[in-house]
Amino acid sequence: MPLIKNGARLQDPWFAAATEEELDRSGPMLVPLALWQEHRDRLVDRVGPIGIRLASHESPAAIADDLDRFDLVALEFPKFTDGRAFSYARLLRERHGFTGEIRAIGHVLRDQIAFLLRCGFDAFDLDERAAAGWQAATGAFTAWYQPAADADAPIPARRRYAVPARTSVSVIRSDPVQPPAPEPASCAANWAY
Repeated sequence: MPLIKNGARLQDPWFAAATEEELDRSGPMLVPLALWQEHRDRLVDRVGPIGIRLASHESPAAIADDLDRFDLVALEFPKFTDGRAFSYARLLRERHGFTGEIRAIGHVLRDQIAFLLRCGFDAFDLDERAAAGWQAATGAFTAWYQPAADADAPIPARRRYAVPARTSVSVIRSDPVQPPAPEPASCAANWAY
């Protein structure tokens, strides 16, 4: 399946280990939570990037103390109706301060891609059909009402602070938009909505 990261198709450099015997390989390695918990001491001493794969029933709270050891957290979508990974990505970014790659894997629909970006995902392991619609899905909306983990200011903040909309479709993460300092009122009355 194609890997989309920062708006481009890439060859996936990560090896997905499934058994203990595969842990001796070199290079970037993605391990499931159970394998991490069973062989944590061995994997901590490993040379090379390490990532973890969380199934939809496995909360990021289980790895919160080890997040600084991971370069990648892959969150699984077993079916499109299971939305727990949306919440997990947001928790990883906002509560736990994870700055590494968060990858969506499994059954991800094209219609979900824009919302995944808003929740903090920055890489996607997609099927061919969803990958073909990547650009259309990310450019479908340019304004949002809800605040999220991405850098786009929601519509109410844009109105309140006159923050401009983003100028181009981009999936590269940046710092959150900070509203400008309020200026002193220059009129006799201020309207509050």
